[in-house]
Amino acid sequence: MAKDQLQVLNALDVAKTQWYHFTGIVIAGMGFFTDAYDLFCISLVTKLLGRIYYYKEGSDSPGTLPDNVASAVNGVALCGTLAGQLFFGWLGDKMGRKRVYGMTLMMMVICSLASGLSFGKEPKAVMITLCFFRFWLGFGIGGDYPLSATIMSEYANKKTRGAFIAAVFAMQGFGILSGGMVAIIVSAAFKANFPAPIYSANPAASTVPEADYIWRIILMFGAIPALLTYYWRMKMPETARYTALVAKNAKQAAADMSKVLQVELEAEQEKVEQEKGKNDFGLFSAKFVRRHGLHLIGTTVTWFLLDVAYYSQNLFQKDIFTAIGWIPKAKTMNAIEEVYKIARAQTLIALCSTVPGYWFTVALIDKIGRFAIQLMGFFFMTVFMFALAIPYHHWTLPDHRIGFVVLYSLTFFFANFGPNTTTFVVPAEIFPARLRSTCHGISAASGKAGAIVGAFGFLYLADTSGVKKALLILGGANFLGLLFTFLVPESKGKSLEEMSGEAEEEKGTAATVPV
Repeated sequence: MAKDQLQVLNALDVAKTQWYHFTGIVIAGMGFFTDAYDLFCISLVTKLLGRIYYYKEGSDSPGTLPDNVASAVNGVALCGTLAGQLFFGWLGDKMGRKRVYGMTLMMMVICSLASGLSFGKEPKAVMITLCFFRFWLGFGIGGDYPLSATIMSEYANKKTRGAFIAAVFAMQGFGILSGGMVAIIVSAAFKANFPAPIYSANPAASTVPEADYIWRIILMFGAIPALLTYYWRMKMPETARYTALVAKNAKQAAADMSKVLQVELEAEQEKVEQEKGKNDFGLFSAKFVRRHGLHLIGTTVTWFLLDVAYYSQNLFQKDIFTAIGWIPKAKTMNAIEEVYKIARAQTLIALCSTVPGYWFTVALIDKIGRFAIQLMGFFFMTVFMFALAIPYHHWTLPDHRIGFVVLYSLTFFFANFGPNTTTFVVPAEIFPARLRSTCHGISAASGKAGAIVGAFGFLYLADTSGVKKALLILGGANFLGLLFTFLVPESKGKSLEEMSGEAEEEKGTAATVPV
C-alpha cells in the first residue's frame, strides 16, 4: 500500500489487547492442539500395533512393526501434512483465509475418526487403512499451519503480535501433553479391567484381545477438540488485510472490523482503487526474488533443519528411552503396560520441557525479538545434542540415565523456547498479504520435508549406525540452522505492511533486510 495506511489496518495495528484477540488464539489454537495430538499420538501406539498384528509364536520378544511398516505409519501423516501446507497455503491466498479454514477442520475430524477404523482384521488391511486415513488427516493438518498463522498475524496488533501467534502455536504443547494423558487414562482403565501376564511368562496371553481397542480410542479422540471449534471458526469474519489488500474491498473490511473492534471505521475504497496494479508482483517474479528471496530461503531452510531434529526426537522418544533403559525391556511387560509406560515417559517430557518452552517464547518474543530467540534456541540445541552424543556410552550406564533424560529434556525446552516457535511466527509476518499464506505454506512444507527425513532417516541411522551417530548428525543439523538464521529478518514492533514492503510506494525498495 501507499504510505498513508488504510484506517482499518492502522486500527488493528494500534488496538489494545481485547477479548477478540483471546478468542482468536483459542479458535486457531485448538486447531493446533488437535494437530499436535494427531501427529504425535501415533508414537504412543506403534509398539502396541506390533504386538497385536506382528506377533510370532515362539519368539523370544514381542511382535514389532517391520521397519518399512513402522516408517510408513510414523511418516505418512507428515507426507500428507507437507502436501496440505502447499495446497491450502496457496488456496488461502486465492479464496480467502476463512473459507478454506473450515474445510481443513472437517477433514481433520473425519480422518481422525476413520484412522481408528479398519477394513478387515488382517495386518496388511489394518496398516493400509491406517496409513490411508492418516495421510488425509495430515493433509487437513497441513492446511491449519499457514491459515492459523496468517489469520492470527492479520488480526493482531503490532505490540503483541509475536506473542499472539506464538500462543496459537504453543497449543501444540498441550496437544502433545494431552496425547500422553489420554493414553495413560485409556491404558490404565484397560489394565485394571483386563489383567494379563508379562510377555516372558506367557507370550500369547500378554496381549489381551481388548488391547485392539486401545490404539483405536487414542487415535479417534483427536476428532473431539477439532469438532468443538468448528462453529466458532465459521463465525470468524475474513481478515481485513485479505479483504482490503487482496480482494480490494475496503468497505467490507471496514464493516467486518468495525464489529470486531467495536469502533466506527471509514471504508476508504478510493485509496484501495488507487493502489490496484501496484506492487502486484507474483511469487516467481524478479521483484519477489529481489525483495523476499533471501527471506524465503531463510524461513524454509531453518524450518527444514529444525524439524529434522525435532521430529526425530519426538517420534522416536520411546526407542531412545528403551535404548538407555528408562523404559523396561518389552518382554518384561504386557502389551497394555507398555503403552502406559511409554505414555508416562512422553507425558513427563512434555510437562517438564515441551510445554514450558513454548510459553517462555510467548512471554518473551515481543521483548527480546524473534531473531535472538531463534539463534539462542539453535545454539543450545546444538550444545545439548553434542553433549548427549559424544559421551553416549556414559549415558547408557544405569547411574547416569537420569542425566541423559535431563539433557534430552533441555533440547526440547530450547527447541520450543527457540526455533520451533519462531519458524512458525516469522513467515506469517514478513511476506506480502497476497502471498503470505502461500509463503508460510512453503516454509512449513519445507519443515515437514525435514520431519519426513527425520522420521525415516533417524530409524534407519539408529538401526545401521547406532543412536550415537544419529544424535551427532542431529546436532550438526541444529548448527546449520543457527547459521541460516542470519537470513531471517527481525519483525518485532513493525506492522505487517512495513515488513513486507506494502507500506511503500511502487518505486520504493523493501523495508526489510536480513539481520
